[in-house]
Amino acid sequence: QVQLVESGGGLVQAGGSLRLSCAASGRTFSSYAMAWFRQAPGKEREFVAAISWSGGSTYYADSVKGRFTISRDNAKNTVYLRMNSLKPEDTAVYYCAADLNPDYYSDPFDYDYWGQGTQVTVST
Repeated sequence: QVQLVESGGGLVQAGGSLRLSCAASGRTFSSYAMAWFRQAPGKEREFVAAISWSGGSTYYADSVKGRFTISRDNAKNTVYLRMNSLKPEDTAVYYCAADLNPDYYSDPFDYDYWGQGTQVTVST
């Protein structure tokens, strides 16, 4: 079992930055692939970024590539999402997800564990 708690969301102006954190419980955090998804009102949940258990591989949605960076600190049981050059279309609830071995890093149905989400609002 893994419990995930996101933090770091908030209101920011377009062009600004935020760093989201996802703290995980459990001693086997380093075994899990981790990902960030987001969901805007009236839209489906969409993939943002993912990172392998070792941190050696990272994956990004085209819409955030070059602006967002996913990283993890296995000693702290935490995964991060650094978001730069934020745009109003980045406004959404951001969710952290974990899975031991997702078939597809970008598929939300491949993740067994989810956090409660943190709101990110980007104003014009």
